Amino acid sequence: MSYFKILLIGIYTVFSSVLAFLSAIFDRSYTSYFWVSKIFSKGIFFIGGIKVNVTGLENFDHKKTYIFVSNHTSQFDIMTVQAAIPVKLSMFFKKELAKIPIFGWQLSLGPYIRIDRQRAGKAAGSIEKAKYLIGKGISVLLFAEGTRSLTGEIQPFKRGAFNLAAQIGVPIVPITLSGTSKILPKGSINIQNGTIGIHFDKPISTENIKSRQDEINIMNEVRNIIVNNYEKARYDN
Repeated sequence: MSYFKILLIGIYTVFSSVLAFLSAIFDRSYTSYFWVSKIFSKGIFFIGGIKVNVTGLENFDHKKTYIFVSNHTSQFDIMTVQAAIPVKLSMFFKKELAKIPIFGWQLSLGPYIRIDRQRAGKAAGSIEKAKYLIGKGISVLLFAEGTRSLTGEIQPFKRGAFNLAAQIGVPIVPITLSGTSKILPKGSINIQNGTIGIHFDKPISTENIKSRQDEINIMNEVRNIIVNNYEKARYDN
């Protein structure tokens, strides 16, 4: 990728972060913040020469609230979901990001959830904020692998997303992302042209989760759906 494009993306990110910061201050419904995040993501794709192929939007009610669970291989995963999803969306972010001027400030003010992985007590507070946001009609995105895959292969899932779903009782929508690891692999800053695929599956009820084993069962069910869709997308491409 040319240095000019990298510079352009940097300037655009700062400009969008300022807009997000201001929208979070003056619009506590987060409606304008949501649209800024969509415009930001689509702008990055335009600058980078990246197309996004969205499928499965008909599989869920856009007026309801969900926990979206996705695979994770690239920094572009977040932007892909933001660009494609038609509902207000929150997500978890590492507390270290809050220290970044402007960008981190807007994350802290926005409808996002700061998490401290080193302190269990703080993590519990993050879960409570997730419950609060869902109660306000804002869906939550979780990357069930916990961190980005280095190889592009889907890693084992962690149970946290499914424990949260069980506590709140909202359905889980599996999201399958494909192609993002080719656009921007973990550890790289070289953005490639290409097409990203994102598929939304049908919601899975969490009302009957009563035990840890139930959480594990639904975790495996969601992972199998995502893995199957991911393999199909790779085969089709």
